[in-house]
Amino acid sequence: MKTIRRLIHAEVFSAVAFVTLGFLALFTFFDFVDQLPAIGRPGIGAGYQLPQAALYVALLVPNHLYELLPITVLIGTIFVMARLAQSSEFTILRTSGLGPWRALRTLLASGLTFVVMTFLIGDYLAPWADRTAQLLKARYEGNLTVGQTGAWLREKQPYGQFAVNVNGVAPDGSLRGIRIFEFDNQGLLVSITNAATAQFSNADAWQLEQAQRTEFTSEGASMPHVERSVVPLLRWPTEITAEMVSSAVLRPDRMSTVDLFQYISHLNSNNQFAERYEIEFWKKVFYPLSCLVMVVLALPFAYLHFRNEGISVYVFGGVMAGISFFFLNNVFGYVGELQHWQPWLTAALPGMIYSLISLTAFGWLVLRR
Repeated sequence: MKTIRRLIHAEVFSAVAFVTLGFLALFTFFDFVDQLPAIGRPGIGAGYQLPQAALYVALLVPNHLYELLPITVLIGTIFVMARLAQSSEFTILRTSGLGPWRALRTLLASGLTFVVMTFLIGDYLAPWADRTAQLLKARYEGNLTVGQTGAWLREKQPYGQFAVNVNGVAPDGSLRGIRIFEFDNQGLLVSITNAATAQFSNADAWQLEQAQRTEFTSEGASMPHVERSVVPLLRWPTEITAEMVSSAVLRPDRMSTVDLFQYISHLNSNNQFAERYEIEFWKKVFYPLSCLVMVVLALPFAYLHFRNEGISVYVFGGVMAGISFFFLNNVFGYVGELQHWQPWLTAALPGMIYSLISLTAFGWLVLRR
């Protein structure tokens, strides 16, 4: 049995690697073509040339790999199972003692390897590479921004609460375009602070440069007045860290599980809407497990009888199934957010649907036949 397991694992790993390299080459080509108009463009800067564009495209590969792995696992495993069935090799393995449950355990063992690989890439390599790529692009374009309104954060403090707007993050990690709205415990506006730049001086403060403060004070109900001042260097105590700002600036699906959890805790503690980030958090948890679903879905192809037929149709079916899973995973995320479904259920539903399909196909085509 060890020889049989080694044979199936080697075939599956080599096929998945081949399919993954093919998809990555295609996506990398599209990314590189997309960067060609930016090379040497005056608005981006003379420094953004072919080597910088190639490095930027290379830094996007880990995120593509994370998104593609469940699909390529399905396609590669279907190809192996269908090829073994077509050449009657799987029939020989069955007569040698490879029963359905043992074959399932063998494929699940290889699927666990892909689960660990997907988790490590999605939680460590892809977030770091994507953040590095965005900072590299920002070095030539200017600041790393979010839309036209920037990123909004909120913080409660004992003497009031703050709404903070950050327009962008510079390549050196400093903040650009800061607006801080201070409210008292009754919800009344106390002050507005504007600063062109800000630095993280330490773990619990920002250092605002050339801060323009507008304070709304009142000496009794009949004498409200406004005071304006310019402070060259203003220290603002806050618990909003650099990681939280980066989390607000970057897309939620490009963040690690730990960063998502910390940012969700910050949003919940400040009574902010965190459903979008909660869905992405649970998608990060369940997405690697989809590799197990894919190998189970591919197993019934080994029990089909098409010795005189080509396997291209079945591989094409695997491609369509993989694309449909990726599409369904994204659609359920948007639908769950609009319909206010439970975040964990929204993230788990695509995997549950495909698990049901996989187990049904395994029971009908394998156990009953």
